[in-house]
Amino acid sequence: MICKQLYGPCEALIHGETAEEMMENSQKHAIEMVANGDKVHIDAMEAMRKQHMDMTPEAQKQWMEKFQNDFAAQPEDK
Repeated sequence: MICKQLYGPCEALIHGETAEEMMENSQKHAIEMVANGDKVHIDAMEAMRKQHMDMTPEAQKQWMEKFQNDFAAQPEDK
C-alpha cells in the first residue's frame, strides 16, 4: 500500500504482512518524515490525531474494521 492509501499525503510504498504491521510501518514512515521536518506529513498526522481523538469507541472499532478490510483487499505484494 502507499502512504496515501493509509491516510497519508505521499506515494511512498509501505509494506506489511498484517493490517497491524502495516499500521505500525505507516506510523514509522510518518514519524521519520515528521522528524525530517516534512510539513505535509506533520499536517496529515495532526489532522489524523484530531480525528481519532474525537471518535467514540464504536467509531474507532468501525475505523479499524474498515482498515483491516481495505488491507485484506490489497494484492498480495502489499
